[in-house]
Amino acid sequence: MELTTISKAFVMGVGALGPALAIGMIGARAMESIGRNPEAAGKILVPMLLACAFAEAVAIYALVIAFSI
Repeated sequence: MELTTISKAFVMGVGALGPALAIGMIGARAMESIGRNPEAAGKILVPMLLACAFAEAVAIYALVIAFSI
C-alpha cells in the first residue's frame, strides 16, 4: 500500500517537473520577444499558448499514469 503511494507521488513529481520548467521557459522567452518587439505580440501569443497547452498535456498524462498505478 505505501509503496503504491510513494510511486504515485514520484510519478506526479517527475511528471510535473518537466512541464513546469517548459511553461516557465516558454513564458520567459515570449515576454522577452514581446519586450524586444511589442508589435509582434499578436503573432507570439497564439504559438505561446499552443506550446503551453502541449506542455500541460504531458502533466495530464503523468496524472493519468499515477491514477492507473
